Amino acid sequence: MSAVTATQAPTRARARAGGPHYGTGLGLGVAVLYLSLIVLIPLAAVVWRSARLGPVTFWHAIRQPDAWSALSLTVGASLLVALLNLVMGTLIAWVLVRDRFPGRSIVDTLIDLPFALPTIVAGLVLLALYGVNSPLHLNLAYSRIGVVVALLFVTLPFVVRTVQPVLLELDRDVEQAAQTLGASPATTFRRIVLPNLLPAMLSGAGLAFARAVAEFGSTNLISGNIKFHTEVAAVNIFGRIENDDVAGAAAISTALLVIAFVVLIALDLVRRWGRQHG
Repeated sequence: MSAVTATQAPTRARARAGGPHYGTGLGLGVAVLYLSLIVLIPLAAVVWRSARLGPVTFWHAIRQPDAWSALSLTVGASLLVALLNLVMGTLIAWVLVRDRFPGRSIVDTLIDLPFALPTIVAGLVLLALYGVNSPLHLNLAYSRIGVVVALLFVTLPFVVRTVQPVLLELDRDVEQAAQTLGASPATTFRRIVLPNLLPAMLSGAGLAFARAVAEFGSTNLISGNIKFHTEVAAVNIFGRIENDDVAGAAAISTALLVIAFVVLIALDLVRRWGRQHG
């Protein structure tokens, strides 16, 4: 009896490890169904609507002067915002993790404010601060700089919250050992800290770029939506839908979707690179 039990034990263990898990299969099915209904089917509908135009008509819709200007401004401003927040977001994360100062917990909480604040409210706040009657005497309303400031506001937390956990997990003993061996703080940061932070920094910058490309609410008020000057792609799409140009709106939306997919692929490559390098 004991021999039979001993023989069956590995079989039962393998059954528990590799046998069919109906609960897992059900959960996977529900997750895929929900993802399809909420994300995949709507995105496929947008792509299908734009594909009906044909490549020539699709390219013509993208190359409309107002659409091309809005796309150029959106992509250019998003790249600039991602680069700025790559530096400043990393610096803020470093200060929050490595420094101790009065009000640190308050600053740490305020970082998440753009996540919780409706973007149209953020636009109203920015317009009050940097508008015509600015208490700071700094009028950025209806300018491209105002658009960049609005995008900086809504995308900063993506970099900070991506870099901060990596900084918390870094082994400080390695840095101290390098400094004990004569390495300067700059060399220690460049040779030890930065290689560990770089994947998180790039991931945060990629998320910030993807968020900035799709931004609507915070830029809607401070930009003034001036065609060929401050109108971003999301506002241009909204205007086309209001004017019953659904096909043109779908074409511009598909262009933004392609840009987002490129960013997601780049993020995946960064994560793979980070895992390969420990």
